[in-house]
Amino acid sequence: METESTAVTGGDTTTYSWPANGVAVYGAAITAAAMAVGYAALYVRRSAKFRSQVVGIIPARYASSRFQGKPLVRILGKPMIQRTWERAKLATTLSQLVVATDDERIAECCRGFGADVVMTSESCRNGTERCYEALLSLEKKFDIVINIQGDEPLIEPEIIDGVVKVLQVSPDAVFSTAVTSLKAEDASDPNRVKCVVDNCGYAIYFSRGLVPFNKSGKVNPQFPYLLHLGIQSYEAKFLKLYTELSPTPLQLEEDLEQLKVLENGYKMKVIKVDHDAHGVDTPEDVEKIESLMRERNLS
Repeated sequence: METESTAVTGGDTTTYSWPANGVAVYGAAITAAAMAVGYAALYVRRSAKFRSQVVGIIPARYASSRFQGKPLVRILGKPMIQRTWERAKLATTLSQLVVATDDERIAECCRGFGADVVMTSESCRNGTERCYEALLSLEKKFDIVINIQGDEPLIEPEIIDGVVKVLQVSPDAVFSTAVTSLKAEDASDPNRVKCVVDNCGYAIYFSRGLVPFNKSGKVNPQFPYLLHLGIQSYEAKFLKLYTELSPTPLQLEEDLEQLKVLENGYKMKVIKVDHDAHGVDTPEDVEKIESLMRERNLS
C-alpha cells in the first residue's frame, strides 16, 4: 500500500508517494548536542510562507578518493558534469543553476559549455558545506538550495522539481530528498545508500548497509527496500545552522552527511519516485552508463 500526498504549487499539481507498510516508528532522533535542541525549535513551525526562490547547485571536486577527476570523465563524448548540468537546466523550479568547485580545471570546463561557476575552498568536507559556501557568494537571496549530484548524468528534471516542491509545502521540514526502489543486486553495495521512512514520508534513517535488516540475514524479496538517490534540498536558512553543528556519531560511522540532520532532531521529507539510479561511483560505472545511453539512443 502507498500513502499519497498531493501538493498544489504555482498552479501545478504534483503527487508524491511513500510506502506505508504498517511499520511502527519507535521514538525520535536523539540530539547530539544541547544546542541542537534550540536550533531545531526554531524550525518546528507551521508557516504558510511559500519558499519561491530556488537555486540549484552542483558541487564538483576533482580530488575524489574513489574516482580522481570524476566530474571531467567523458561520457559519450561529453564531460559528466556537462551532462548533469544539461539535465538540471530542464527543471522548471530553479531560479538559478550554478556549479560549485574548488578546482580550476573543472571551472574552465564548465564555463566552456556556458555554466555559471562559483569557486569554493578545498576545506569543504562534503557537498552540503560546498553548497553553503557557494550560496554565500551569490548576489541574489534564495529560500531553497537544492544539491544536485554531479555523478548522476541521467537525473530526471522532474525529480529535481519534485524534491523542491515537497519542501515548499512542508513547513516543518528543513530538508527534502528522493528515494526509489532498491534492486536486489544492490542490497550489499555500500555505494548504494538505503533509506527507511515513516508513514508520513519523513526519513527515519539512512545506511550503507541493508535497512531494515531481518532475522534471517537475507534480502526479503517481498519487502520494498528504498534506495536514496542523493539529490537533496535544504531551506537556505538551515544551511548556516548545519555548518555550525558538530559531526555526529552516526554521520561519521556511516559517512553520510544527511544523518547529521536526523541526529540533531530536524525533519527531512522524502518523496518516492520511479527512477533507475545510474550514479557513477567508480571508473567501471562509466561503461555501464554509456551502454545504457546507447540502448536508449541518448546522445
